[in-house]
This record gives sequence, C-alpha cells and structure tokens, in this order.
Amino acid sequence: MNYSPSRHPSGSPSNALGRVVFITAAAAMGGFLFGYDSSVINGAVEAIRDRFEVGSGTLAQVIAAALIGCAIGAATAGRIADRIGRIRCMQIAAVLFTASAVGSALPFALWDLAMWRVIGGFAIGIASVIGPAYIAEVSPPAYRGRLASFQQAAIVIGIALSQLVNWAILNLAHGDQRGVIGGLEAWQWMLGIMVVPAVLYGVLSFTIPESPRFLIAAGRTDNAKTVLRQVEGEGIDADARVLEIGSALQSERKSTLKDLLGGRFLFLPIVWIGIGLSVFQQLVGINVIFYYSSSLWQSVGIDPTSSFLYSFETSVVNIVGTVIVMFLVDRIGRRPLVLIGSIGMALSLAVAAWAFSYKSGAAGDMALPHAQGLTALIAANFFVFFFSISWGAVVWVLLGEIFPGRIRTAALGLAAAVQWVANWVITVTFPTLSGWNLSATYIIYAAFAALSIPFVLKCVPETKGKTLEEMDLPATAEPEAVPVPAGR
Repeated sequence: MNYSPSRHPSGSPSNALGRVVFITAAAAMGGFLFGYDSSVINGAVEAIRDRFEVGSGTLAQVIAAALIGCAIGAATAGRIADRIGRIRCMQIAAVLFTASAVGSALPFALWDLAMWRVIGGFAIGIASVIGPAYIAEVSPPAYRGRLASFQQAAIVIGIALSQLVNWAILNLAHGDQRGVIGGLEAWQWMLGIMVVPAVLYGVLSFTIPESPRFLIAAGRTDNAKTVLRQVEGEGIDADARVLEIGSALQSERKSTLKDLLGGRFLFLPIVWIGIGLSVFQQLVGINVIFYYSSSLWQSVGIDPTSSFLYSFETSVVNIVGTVIVMFLVDRIGRRPLVLIGSIGMALSLAVAAWAFSYKSGAAGDMALPHAQGLTALIAANFFVFFFSISWGAVVWVLLGEIFPGRIRTAALGLAAAVQWVANWVITVTFPTLSGWNLSATYIIYAAFAALSIPFVLKCVPETKGKTLEEMDLPATAEPEAVPVPAGR
C-alpha cells in the first residue's frame, strides 16, 4: 500500500499543523543546545588561554574536544534510538548537557574542562542525529522540508543567543573576560548558563509523543495511530498509514554499520552521498566563524566588545537566512538551494581571502586597512547568509530524507559522525593555518565551496514532496545503478 496525501485529501495535515509545529520546536531544542554550545566557547577562548596559560595548538585541542564526543554520540545515537526510542535519547542528551554545563563552568584543570566538553559533545552528537530523524518521522510530507528546517533554525538561534549572553556578561565584567561576577569569572558564567536551556530541553521532551515509526516497530500500533492523527490530521486513514509504515518496517531490521557496506567502494552509493553532504558542509569553514570570530576580529585590530557585537551581527544574518530557507525549501526544492549557496559561498570566501591578504603587523598587533576590514566584514556576512539559506539547513533536511528506511538510523549516524570529524579537522587546523597565512586559509575554504557544485549536480537527489516510504530505494545497488534525478 502506498499512501500519499494527494490520494487522501481528507487526511490533509493542515488542521494538525499547530500541534506538529510545537512537537518539532520541542525536538529542535537539541539543535538550540548544539548551536549554543558550539558558539558559547567563542566568548571564552581568550580567557581560557590566559587562565591556563596555553598556546594556540593546545587551546585548539580543548575547543575541539567537544567534537570528539560529538562524533561518538552521533555514531551511536541510531542504535540507542532504535532500542529505547527517540524521546528517551533526547532525555539522556538533556541530562548530559546539564552536567557538561556545570562541569565546564567549574573546571579545576585544563584536562577537566576538556573532559566536560567531550561529555557535552556526546550529548550534541546524539541530538544532531535524533532531532532530524524524529522530525522527519513525525512531519507530514507537504511540510517536512520546512519543519526539518526547525533544526537549523534552532541551531542559529542558539548561536545568536549565546553571543548575546556572552556580550551581556562581558559588559557586566567591564569588558574583561576574566572579570569576576558573583565569585566566578565572566567566561565561567558564559559556559555555565547553558544549564537553563539544557533543563528546558529535558522538560519539553516529556511533552511530545514518540515517533510513530518507533511505536509501530515496538508493536504499539494504537499509540502510533494516535500520534499519526495528531501530526497528519484527524481525517487521515490511520489504519492505512500504519499498514504502510508497517510494510516498510517488515523489510527492515535494526540497521548497523555492516548494513551500509556494499558496492565496489566500501559503502553503498547513497551513504557516500550523505557523507559527501556532511563533509562539504564543514570544509567550507563555517564553524571558524562561530568558534573563532571574536578572536579573529580581535586579531586584526578590533576591540573585544566590538568583536562580540560583530559576531552577534553575523548570527542575526544567519537567522534571517534560515527563516528564508524555511519558506523556500518545500517550494523550490533542496538541490537549487544548495547550488545557490555553493556559488555564493565560493565568491564570498574568495573576497574575504583578498581582504585578509592586506593584513599587517605581528601576532597580537595586527590590523587591516579600513577598506579591506569593511570588505572582510561584509564578505563574512554574505558567506554566512549563503550558507544559512543552503548548506546550513538543507543538509539536515536531506540527511533526514535520502536514506532508505532499512539503513536510515545507521546511515544518518555515520554521516553525522563524519560531519563532526570534519568539523574537528577545521577547528584544530584553523589557528595554525591562519597563523601561517590567513588569506590562503580562506582560499582553501573557497575551493571546497566551489568543489561542492559538481558534487551536488552529479550526485545529490531531489527529495521534495516525497514520503519517507517513497524514498526507500534499493540499498544494494552498485554505484552506477543508483538513479540520480535531474533537478526537479
């Protein structure tokens, strides 16, 4: 049986949209914590360097320590979710987020701080897999692209809010990242305040239903019908939907890494596509903006308070772009958006590379001429804008959609793990590369943005408007046998 809303007009999800929006927003709180944690360290970098008296290489390892946990969490989240459910995974992540926030705010040594960042990273890795998978499974097909974009919207809001909070704390500390407020240094407050959204995430996880796919797999079909009516409308044929999902599940089993193997190139072709999307999303250097932007602007002569405001301004641009993509992703499709983004990012990064080539002075006393400084700032904002309307949100949408059901959780976990590894590579190499040649570093990122264009054109399928069951392509095909649709 192949259900689609077009054949069952009475099952239109519009009357349930309010409920599904709330469910999606609650699940996307994991994305908010992901964004908050990713960016909050931006405000603490220089203070941690000074507090523990470490060089750039060691500091980069501490900053990137969270990404090790992210990769482990992402790689294991799928199996955990298949065993205990999506909601329980969210609750575990919330507890780990909370513990990490407290531990990171009160470290007694550098290794202790790194350990708590790894624990927080594990929670982020779980949330990065469970959020998109859960949202894809509860969303009506007609709205799935926009609802899946909630994950990225939550991420960018988390980034922006963390920078705004950091700026407020910095002002309370009179511009000193190590200034004391209530017995703790400013940077400790920056890291510790994440307790608030972490607890909220845990509370919200108790207010949303389990994924209908998991409920059917667990034999709880009555519960699944209730959830399906909540998210797709009371008028749907819930029995038909349960039969359709159940039929798809009958051909599936708990996916493992072994299920992703096949063909002549180790993994199945569709798995390589997911890995490619994850790698290109990171190798354009987007997280350099969120991890190091304050330090970067300070390194070219901008004072700390202003550098925080510039970072926040970039986050506002990120939010605007994400709102735009939420309106466009289900209208013009996934492929056109990522192609537009790739072209825009390549050009913006090339302009930034040109501007940074005018940097003068030694470490600790660097500056850009006014014209080039303004150009670099504008180029950085355009880069973030093009990323946010494309690879930022759309990659998470695609990763939640492109994999066949029988391998979805394992494949999404692998793709997310690879994404975190690529993020780690960019994070730990940026201080060294930028110290060597900041302009050349941005040329490298521009080259990856340009290379993503032929990858999308040749490999990435369009998933707009399809149910997850309709996208259950054979997972055993050789690379040349996988159909690659032209842009629809």
